[in-house]
Amino acid sequence: MRKILLLQVLTICWAFTLLAQDPGIKDLKKEASKNIGRNPGDTTNKTWKLGGLFNVNINQGSLSNWSAGGDKFSFSLNSYLNVYAFYKKKKNAWDNSLDLAYGIVNTTSLGSRKAGDRIDLLSKYGYAISPKWNAAALFNLRTQFTKGYAYSKTTAGLDTASVISKTFAPAYILLSLGFDYKPNANFSLFLSPLTERWVVVSDKLIKPLYGVAPDKNARNELGAFLSANYTAKLGTNFTYKSKLDLFSNYKQNPQNVDIFWTNALSAKITRYINFSFNLDMVYDDNTKNVNPAKGPAPQWLQLMGIGFAYKFEKK
Repeated sequence: MRKILLLQVLTICWAFTLLAQDPGIKDLKKEASKNIGRNPGDTTNKTWKLGGLFNVNINQGSLSNWSAGGDKFSFSLNSYLNVYAFYKKKKNAWDNSLDLAYGIVNTTSLGSRKAGDRIDLLSKYGYAISPKWNAAALFNLRTQFTKGYAYSKTTAGLDTASVISKTFAPAYILLSLGFDYKPNANFSLFLSPLTERWVVVSDKLIKPLYGVAPDKNARNELGAFLSANYTAKLGTNFTYKSKLDLFSNYKQNPQNVDIFWTNALSAKITRYINFSFNLDMVYDDNTKNVNPAKGPAPQWLQLMGIGFAYKFEKK
């Protein structure tokens, strides 16, 4: 299974590289993302570019005496906020981005449950050593806002839940030195042979779920890191953004590559109404499966909705 996942990831990276070299996409304008390039038509001497995107999707349903069956009431809310601050002057570039996402779902039969939860802070400094290459340093923090639960049923058929994550537990902290390749405004590839990562979990009950020793509050890893970012405008209204992070731990089973892959497709319906589709995949063989008997496995998160969207930018 791990070999198949690694092969798929390498294939995706190879495909991204080919796409990045396609002259047909070099003139596409980049939307809000973790990597941004200046519009070729912009001749003003700007050093900072600030902006972001806010999106919220709400769905509600109710049934009364409905013969086909179903929950009497259902409600879901998914929200997303991306803010960025990009600095560019001469050979110096500093990219900062913060992604916040949270979602809940409530039904009559299941009650309230979390549907999505993410905090992702990225800061990357680069110094140009050639037109397409930067020597770079990268900092990344990835965690969540609230408790997360694994849901199951008892032998009597009753619903039960156990805590598998808490606020900032786990928190993934990454500090990396490497090189950033930017052939155009739509694609970037960060490569690092020297990356330090910490998996922070202070709660003693959930430490074993993330490979943290009982007498420690964090697991330290040293390894190689790759981050590929790709953005494309598909037609007039569609925008696709993908981010793929790979990490190999030199200290333990370096062949078991950790994967964090996010995909976002959005379509502008009207000025403030937006369609969005998100698909995330995470794989870490140190993270326990929700069903421990199955062993480590990919984690998938998929969200889709139509709702309010507002894009803001400081001119």
